[in-house]
Amino acid sequence: MSTTVDRAPARSATRDLAQIAVFAALIVVLGLPGQISIGSAGVPITLQTLGVMLAGSLLGWRKGALSVLAVMVIGLALPVLAGGRTTLTSLAGPTAGFLIGWIPAVIVIGLLTAWIMPRYRLVPGLLINFLGGIVVIYAVGVAGMLLRTELTLGGAIAANTVFLPGDLVKAVVTAIVATQVHKARPGLIAPLRRK
Repeated sequence: MSTTVDRAPARSATRDLAQIAVFAALIVVLGLPGQISIGSAGVPITLQTLGVMLAGSLLGWRKGALSVLAVMVIGLALPVLAGGRTTLTSLAGPTAGFLIGWIPAVIVIGLLTAWIMPRYRLVPGLLINFLGGIVVIYAVGVAGMLLRTELTLGGAIAANTVFLPGDLVKAVVTAIVATQVHKARPGLIAPLRRK
């Protein structure tokens, strides 16, 4: 005897897998325009961090992290990262920390987004995207640059300041999109705290 209750966990698991796959695909597609390398450090400008921010703010930390990890695993065999790079190519370079930073970034964004739920607001969402999508990624990325290059801390930070305006735009776009999506689909991310 099959009931709606019996099918609910399977439907939920199927929906979760579909969301993870869609956001992994989104992150890959956002890498298709390629990359622009600026400065001597060679840090590329890509749209893929926009996908990471969107995954955390729309899926939460678990499904968002699984989306990012899926991209990284697929990238072991296929060139799914901006500029036609694989995960191993990216990890071998001086900007490896920026790729690694996607994981803690999506977790921070997802957890903080769940904390402000059930109502997503633009300004807190923007601050969350700034913290997770910029501060966390830059912290891990700069640490990676310090390990892989001869740059000083000041030099590594200075080499990345040119990317801040673009990353701020990505944080704003993510907050605007997330505001509208959460308004249209309440309950997409379960709240971490009860009011």
